[in-house]
Amino acid sequence: MSKLLLPDTEPVLLAGLLYLGGGIGITLYGLARRNPREQALTRADAPTIAGITLAGGIVAPVLLLWGLTRVSGLVGSLLLNLEGVFTVLLALALFGERVSRLEGRAIAVVLVGTAVLTVEPRGGRLDWLGAAAIMAACLAWSIDNNLTRRLSVRDPTQIVQIKTLVAGATNVVIALSVGQRLSGIELLAPALLVGFLSYGVSILLDVYALRLLGAAREAAFFAMAPFMGAAMAVPLLGDTPQRGDLVGGAMMLGGVVWLLHIGRRAAHDPPCRSTD
Repeated sequence: MSKLLLPDTEPVLLAGLLYLGGGIGITLYGLARRNPREQALTRADAPTIAGITLAGGIVAPVLLLWGLTRVSGLVGSLLLNLEGVFTVLLALALFGERVSRLEGRAIAVVLVGTAVLTVEPRGGRLDWLGAAAIMAACLAWSIDNNLTRRLSVRDPTQIVQIKTLVAGATNVVIALSVGQRLSGIELLAPALLVGFLSYGVSILLDVYALRLLGAAREAAFFAMAPFMGAAMAVPLLGDTPQRGDLVGGAMMLGGVVWLLHIGRRAAHDPPCRSTD
């Protein structure tokens, strides 16, 4: 849906409107349903929420939307599989977590699938710049994911409110200051609505899913999102899968499923069992 709006607006402005839509909707939800059992954010959480907002709310959506101006919705959706991979790799680098050799091989399969998606020319033009922007967006969201872990006990509604409203307002101000405008006022409502559903509601539900299902099961469901987006790109955008899309997508799907299977099995294994 964002790609359908891109021809009539610029990426920075659209990113701001999408997040503003999410923030406005979730704020109204929070006012209507207050939960005193949730722990509110504290002053000590300010640096973490600032990092979440900058990486996941300001930088990542702009990179994604700019990338979508250069690649198809199908390819863009499949590339979003890298968010999970980068989240794991960043956790290894910053938090000292370990993965087994099997998990490393599964991640490698996803990365090879990504390479297949980006090396094949489409319409006579290489799309590596757009693909690189979406990969960078995934990296920014992986930073967001790792920082959000630190706030998992806080009120999800409050976290989403601050992230979306601050990020949305910041990108809108930046866009307007450099002369970006909507081509028509009729685009405002669709942009806000897509943002409310795809960012506000989506992020809020994902936080609650982590609490109710646990990380392994939540990851298994969330990993379906890129493939749902790729499938929807065919009827909505008229995208036609090419050989590289099918091969790369199949490799990424196989790698993601393999990685999730290994993670779920490891979660149920006794601590003394070998990670390999």
